[in-house]
Amino acid sequence: MIRFVFSFFLCISLLATASLAQTGNKRRLTDRDDLYGWEAIGRLDIGKQSFCTGTLIAQDLVLTAAHCALDKKTGKPYVPGEVTFRAGLSDGEALAERKVVQIAAHPDYAANAPLSPESIRADVALMRLEQPIPYSIADPFALHNGRVAGNEISIASYGRGRSEAITRQRSCRILERRQGLITFDCDITFGSSGSAILAKSGPRWQILSVVSAVYSDGRRKVGFGMELADIVSGLKADMRRDAPKPKASIRRLQVGSGKSSSGAKFISSGGS
Repeated sequence: MIRFVFSFFLCISLLATASLAQTGNKRRLTDRDDLYGWEAIGRLDIGKQSFCTGTLIAQDLVLTAAHCALDKKTGKPYVPGEVTFRAGLSDGEALAERKVVQIAAHPDYAANAPLSPESIRADVALMRLEQPIPYSIADPFALHNGRVAGNEISIASYGRGRSEAITRQRSCRILERRQGLITFDCDITFGSSGSAILAKSGPRWQILSVVSAVYSDGRRKVGFGMELADIVSGLKADMRRDAPKPKASIRRLQVGSGKSSSGAKFISSGGS
């Protein structure tokens, strides 16, 4: 059992270690049948330089890690349009592609701070998409609450050497949950950052945590995530508060028609 002795963290690097040969229960999801039920997982392309993994929790909201959402040079969220969510990406074809137009990262996360238990607990962000992705294309995942039966979890992500299709590890295990942190033995690598750690609730998998960091001693790999608790609801509130205001417009009505020259148009604001 991995103990939470945090001198241990001095040896951790953020998802940059090479993947070990834990291939026994992994499967590459490529055709439409393989992707069924996993369409809400997508690759987050950050410019043309890097990528992470994100998961839909609403038609227009993607959950990921804060270190995938903040520019290390500025410490601020990426600008609108710089990040693209590609749902169900498989060998160059995505089921849906949307630009990210708003980002809310945990206020306690600092982009350039050294890795620590505190930074991992705060390594969570939400991204709002320019347009919702219909349920007919991708069914968002719900958040998990409570204990996990048997400590069994699953992960589906993109990563180094497997960046062109989702790779799902059907079964891995929680090693320990303590002080707002979760350790697990799933096979994660660079690019798996932001992946949802999934726990079973009835027939459906739900999101328990988000991949933040990994430690490897050359023999085995240990991943780190956080207890989401009230973090997501807080980030949703931040997004509603900071959402861009819709632009109002005035149009000339045609006399006697009751219609504008381009047809009646209504502007409504909302959110998830």
